[in-house]
Amino acid sequence: MSADVAIRARGLGKRFGALQAVDGVDLTVPRAQVCGFLGPNGSGKTTTIRMLCGLLAPSAGEIEVLGLRVPEQSEALRRRIGYMTQKFSLFEDLTVRQNLEFLAAVQDLPRRRAAARIEELLVQYHFADRQKQLAGTLSGGQKQRLALAGAVIHAPELLFLDEPTSAVDPESRRDFWEKLFELADAGTTILVSTHLMDEAERCHRLAILDRGVLVADGAPAALAGALAGRTLVVHAAQPRRAREALQAAPGVVSVVQVGNALRVLTAEDGGAAERLRAVLAGAGVAAEVAPAAPNLEDVFVAATRGRALAQERAA
Repeated sequence: MSADVAIRARGLGKRFGALQAVDGVDLTVPRAQVCGFLGPNGSGKTTTIRMLCGLLAPSAGEIEVLGLRVPEQSEALRRRIGYMTQKFSLFEDLTVRQNLEFLAAVQDLPRRRAAARIEELLVQYHFADRQKQLAGTLSGGQKQRLALAGAVIHAPELLFLDEPTSAVDPESRRDFWEKLFELADAGTTILVSTHLMDEAERCHRLAILDRGVLVADGAPAALAGALAGRTLVVHAAQPRRAREALQAAPGVVSVVQVGNALRVLTAEDGGAAERLRAVLAGAGVAAEVAPAAPNLEDVFVAATRGRALAQERAA
């Protein structure tokens, strides 16, 4: 594996009885980048992360993480990675400092190094004046920040985060993501799962999972750019009638109302605007149709719903 690659998986699969939770995933994550895993609940994000960090044995495929084979060398890998779940997993009846001291002991940090690292994290994660506060009394955002500090106490090379901000407010989410980019700037590779579009847009690289299958992979801007010509905005005096007409039109993947306008994603470009105008005119709906810049939500819908439509046509 190349030295500038942190994670490489090929043909990764996981089956639970009759359920194929992850199916043939090929994934490459460059070092020192924030890579996002985007997908709805049940798409296989958590299962994939657990296989990549050695907590779950795959049913098929090959995994190499930080130059180590997984799951064969999982024990050696664990000292070099951090893992944070969406649910607060520290001890609520211990103070902030005591939680960090416990995690330092779990990671076998020498006493002097542990003490210095804890002091560093208390300042860096804004707990200097709360170090004696019980973790259970912290706000949701503070708990997530403490969990992140605990996950990086041993300065891991690679950090896995599973839906880390699903239960915190927008301001706390912004602060949390600033910490992630500070870590990436310092050389830490981060793989973070999310179902939030605004978070996915912030990632250096994005992988989209749909029912266990990797349906898109690349930089968010490049993924959106690949949809050029396929997204349009429709302004109509009767948007509900316009929506009904467009939803039934061939080649239309999705129609979403945004305020008084409709955002339309088509299966292919090349005269899409003219086709929509003809459909609306045929339905007796007066409307204006104009091109729109594709965004990450369009990418997600194209990758997931477009796959479903392709499967329907094949059947």
